[in-house]
Amino acid sequence: MKRRQLLWASAAIGGAALWPEARLLAQQAQDFIEGPAVADIPAQQLSPHVWMIYSPDGFPTPENRGMMANVIFVVTSAGVVVIDSGASLQIGQMAIRMIRKVTDQPVVAVFNSHYHGDHWLGNHAFAKTYGNKLPIYALHSTIEKLKGAEGNLWRSLMERWTNQSTLGTQVVLPNTPVQHGQVLQIGDVTFRMHHYGTAHTPSDLCVEVVQDKVTAVGDIAMTNRIANMDDGSYPGTFKYYKALQTATGDQLWVPGHGQARPDLLKTYGEFLAGIWEPCLKAVEDNQSEAEAKAAVLKDPRVAARAKTMQGFGGNIGKYVSLAYLEAEKVAF
Repeated sequence: MKRRQLLWASAAIGGAALWPEARLLAQQAQDFIEGPAVADIPAQQLSPHVWMIYSPDGFPTPENRGMMANVIFVVTSAGVVVIDSGASLQIGQMAIRMIRKVTDQPVVAVFNSHYHGDHWLGNHAFAKTYGNKLPIYALHSTIEKLKGAEGNLWRSLMERWTNQSTLGTQVVLPNTPVQHGQVLQIGDVTFRMHHYGTAHTPSDLCVEVVQDKVTAVGDIAMTNRIANMDDGSYPGTFKYYKALQTATGDQLWVPGHGQARPDLLKTYGEFLAGIWEPCLKAVEDNQSEAEAKAAVLKDPRVAARAKTMQGFGGNIGKYVSLAYLEAEKVAF
């Protein structure tokens, strides 16, 4: 249904707009609208089995139509496995087009790394194309979080941030829980699940592609974007990194935002430490949050990123505040 048809439907209910039935009709009419297609982004091959559809942008805008997170896929002998499906129906559809340029095999499984909408709202496209029985894996805590208001909240937020470019996207939840240490064999590729507590969120699933020594890390680390830490933990992130590296050894780390790097946990960990350590010291020295922020901005690990990191200027104050609050809990 196009926008003109929606306007017609709205006019048809006219003075009855306050009726429950009219409101339901309007909502159903909107659900049939689909925003514009997302431009193709050819996939990059990272290893023998792993490919990535790279997003150059770190935040959703009307211009990028919500394309703000990488979509990763793994080509196995039994079919294609997707790790994070994107932020909308349209992004998922674009990802399917790009997968079909690489292989004619169907998608046989999807993983969602956590509950932030840019990593799972594309589930709709894969379920629509490959059927509602398509396994969509996530941690149990992610599934439970999205069963509540969180799922529809993310759909609404993405529509607002993109000037409704993502219209038509429906909430399709992960349907199959996985847990830490679980191993799934799909064709000739082994997938190992990792979860070591709260990092970016309490529900961060990292998926290791064992044969390729490649691990998709979701948003626990980012190449050149300041991460959302509202639900996260600074010391929890450092603990997660240490446990993950101990369990896997050297890997190519593939983030949800930014290019894959073998030194990603090291470089992003240094940046986060440049925020955390001055805040912890400020609390221990009975200094104010303002003094902590000044120390963070002078820290060379942070200052080196200030001019180039996506979202730095608009978010560094908030994430210093979060670090300071967490440091108060740790110190006392």
